[in-house]
Amino acid sequence: MALQGFGTTQFQLVLLRRMADFNPGLVEEAVRWLGSSRAELREANRRWQAMIRAPRFPPGAGRFPLVLGPPESSRPLRIGDLGCTAQQWALPLWPELRFEVLLGPGSPGGGAGPVLNEWLVRAEGSSPPELRTLADLTPWSCVVSDVAEAFPPAVPREGSAPTRWQLDFAAPDPAGVPRALTADFTWGLLQEVRAADRP
Repeated sequence: MALQGFGTTQFQLVLLRRMADFNPGLVEEAVRWLGSSRAELREANRRWQAMIRAPRFPPGAGRFPLVLGPPESSRPLRIGDLGCTAQQWALPLWPELRFEVLLGPGSPGGGAGPVLNEWLVRAEGSSPPELRTLADLTPWSCVVSDVAEAFPPAVPREGSAPTRWQLDFAAPDPAGVPRALTADFTWGLLQEVRAADRP
């Protein structure tokens, strides 16, 4: 399948399309920064959806190098008893983050393992922001691991779509009063924080 005209910029537009439900203003600014338009954002998302459904388009991890080129890094990562592989790509919109594809154990024949996760993570060597109170948790300021490490014990939950995650945690408001909170993430990037919807 030809990927002419679909590369890193278009892939970033795909990520932004999923964030527009939460932060349309930030998305609009990012689209302009990329030198693109709303129409191009919609078209990039349409093409991506068509490609991943096409029979000839590689499944799983094979699709990302076609769009983003070879990964910037690929390293083994152990999660519990699973020996996984984390592949990462740099994206210009978020220079301190990386788009990470987490692969499960490969097949006995040496094939790539299944994709377990696809999201933005903190780049190695990049310092997370100081997260002390609710006021520090601004949209797009941090990723899942930043919040989980700043406010333990955070409890992860599935979001409303495959690209969304949630964390339940407690943090002080600017007056120092502890609050039970739920953070919503899209592609691993913080979108909003609200009063917890669970006890």
